[in-house]
Amino acid sequence: MSGTLNKVMLIGHLGDEVKLHYFDDRNCVGRFPLATNETYTSKQTNERVTNTEWHNVVVRNKAAEICAKYLSKGDRVYIEGRIKTRKWQDDKGNDRYSTEIHCTDFTFLTTKGETGNSGVPTQEPQQIQKPQTEAASEVAEDDDLPF
Repeated sequence: MSGTLNKVMLIGHLGDEVKLHYFDDRNCVGRFPLATNETYTSKQTNERVTNTEWHNVVVRNKAAEICAKYLSKGDRVYIEGRIKTRKWQDDKGNDRYSTEIHCTDFTFLTTKGETGNSGVPTQEPQQIQKPQTEAASEVAEDDDLPF
């Protein structure tokens, strides 16, 4: 097999509010930390142990604006995307690296009643997906199956 795959699927809680950065008239980037937990029972102490892993999530343009509007700290969300590592230099000129999850799809998992954000309209779809092609988006609009 000659192909490769870079795909990430995470379910976690927002560690902070979504921070938007606009860089021209129409484009923006949203960034937020996402916490995922692993819980297990220690064989030595027989206690439950929880390990938290933090992920830096990056969302772009309209999806970023939707996340900033409807997601709050502590909300649960499903994120799908790919891993990207950026190289940058700090104030002292040292090379630094940041690993990020570049989000392509997401689904809000916290319902309106569970969050403190009362501004979420009930008619707003909870899943936002970027169509791959125009044909794919037309099929999604014509789909009226009850499941």
